[in-house]
Amino acid sequence: MQRLFTFIFVHVLLFMVLFSACKENAKESENISPVDNDMKMSKTKPIKTPLSEEFKEYWFAGKAEITSYKLEQARYGELRDGSAVLIYVTEPFLADKQVKADQSNPNNISVLKLNSTKNFLTGIYPYSIMSSSFFPVSDNQHAIKLTTSVQEWCGQVFAQLNNRDKFEVNSFSYFESEGDQTITLDKTDLENEIWNKIRVNPNNLPIGNVKMVPSMEYLRLAHKQVKAYEAQAELNTEATLNTYKITYPDLERTLEISFSKSFPHTIENWSETYKSGFGPNSQTLTSTATKIKTLKRAYWQENKNSDVFLRDSLGL
Repeated sequence: MQRLFTFIFVHVLLFMVLFSACKENAKESENISPVDNDMKMSKTKPIKTPLSEEFKEYWFAGKAEITSYKLEQARYGELRDGSAVLIYVTEPFLADKQVKADQSNPNNISVLKLNSTKNFLTGIYPYSIMSSSFFPVSDNQHAIKLTTSVQEWCGQVFAQLNNRDKFEVNSFSYFESEGDQTITLDKTDLENEIWNKIRVNPNNLPIGNVKMVPSMEYLRLAHKQVKAYEAQAELNTEATLNTYKITYPDLERTLEISFSKSFPHTIENWSETYKSGFGPNSQTLTSTATKIKTLKRAYWQENKNSDVFLRDSLGL
């Protein structure tokens, strides 16, 4: 009988201790602030920033914005004449597969995609460069995906960055020293996404001393290591233009992008200064791009021979 009484007493006492602990845990949960909850939620699903009606009317009208530029591109120690085109368009994006969504789905992420192209000649042979960046219009995380390809008669290189738990970079090159590489980077600012952030929310551009991964185009052309570099970023204001400037001391490279102060913050021109060429032909040159024309078109529907005249409008 005594053993039974002791057994019951111990279990009742244990129950009271556990019940008290549960109540304390419940109180602690109730005292979590909304900010704390948001921080926990943001680790799994970033909070969306509301879009203005002005933004929706411009970017969700079923057309792309196409802007052509007169290009002077530094390559092998000389400036080359060419052309550049920036194509901005919104589209639904699958976060898990990190590709454009074929169908409408509540889990799709709306991104502002930039396809940037450059074409120029180096003597007898041509260069063709294309970079793509997929940036959430809610401006609540880094670019979800970046790709860059360079084609010329010596061969081709391709690089892709995927934003997952970390930045996952796959790079392919015909050069032995670069070859096929798989790289993992801690998340930080990306130069490629700056061109999207300007159009989405220039007030949210990184300013001051930052760590930034330079453009994939530059890293491949200059044969530099794919990593984040120390940089200084500043935003300067003139009459109708803002100029965003990034300086990489270790790379001796500067990028300046000038864009309209008012919405939709069109990119008017840019310049990029760095050492071009290798060995004795290496010298500091400045590549420049100056705006020619902007069109709003559903270009993917304008693929007939009768549509070629539209390129004249762009000065291409």
